[in-house]
Amino acid sequence: MQALDASARAQQLPAGALYVVATPIGNVADISLRALHILDIADAIAAEDTRNSQQLLVRLGLDRRRDWIACHQHNEREAAQRVLDRLAAGQRVAYVSDAGTPGISDPGAKLVAAARAAGHRVIPLPGPSAVATALSAAGFETTAFHFAGFLPTSREARLKAIRAVAALDASLVFYEAPHRIGDSLGALAEALGGERRIVVARELTKLHEQFFAGTLAEARDWLAADANHSRGEFVLVVEAAAPDAGDHADLDRVLKPLLAALPVSRAAKVACEITGLHRKTVYARALELRGGDEEDGGTDD
Repeated sequence: MQALDASARAQQLPAGALYVVATPIGNVADISLRALHILDIADAIAAEDTRNSQQLLVRLGLDRRRDWIACHQHNEREAAQRVLDRLAAGQRVAYVSDAGTPGISDPGAKLVAAARAAGHRVIPLPGPSAVATALSAAGFETTAFHFAGFLPTSREARLKAIRAVAALDASLVFYEAPHRIGDSLGALAEALGGERRIVVARELTKLHEQFFAGTLAEARDWLAADANHSRGEFVLVVEAAAPDAGDHADLDRVLKPLLAALPVSRAAKVACEITGLHRKTVYARALELRGGDEEDGGTDD
């Protein structure tokens, strides 16, 4: 441990640079040695919430007096200028958000862009990230993921946002708050279908960390089964769309004549046999073409 600490202290930490520092998302032991060192020697610390960050540094034993700069979404431009003045004076400035990696669904992007535009070095210190943490425990075999952050608050806007990424060949990652988790799970099931798989990660790295893995339909039942399931902060990881879910041209040429003569379920079954596509993909597209009415039209002669 002493050798690792010495290694962290021996690294080149140039003055006049902005250090983007990842901090724990729950478990304080997840702080890195590099982060500890730069937070100890920084001339100033810019923080999304200075009170929260001050409490973190006290827990880490870094409670010496220092200069603090509040830098949040409501004052990011003004705060950036204060940081730039310090960088121009040759100071080291560390930037932290409330938890995790700054600039990922947290303030920080404007500050980083301003520092780089002014010709100052921006040095990221990697560490905790709720996105990476949830993906690592999701178990979905995909080489790509799409981070969508928080969904919109209104129902229609929420559904529109989900449908815009529904056919991506990538895991979908969302953040959610406890008072909206039910609405978001419902919207995901409505837009993507109840059989699509999801991993719900609750209170990552904290005392009451919990994972649920199942279908979107099952996730809604899980949420309703225990009031405690709605507490805390959430990361939702939804499996990638089934193969060819986004390309309907060839499928439509098969489905349309079948739907003219058969019920949706029968038409989808025949289309699966012809195209070899996944049943969920074919059935969902058949419902779209029929306008969502499974019983309308056709006979099963």
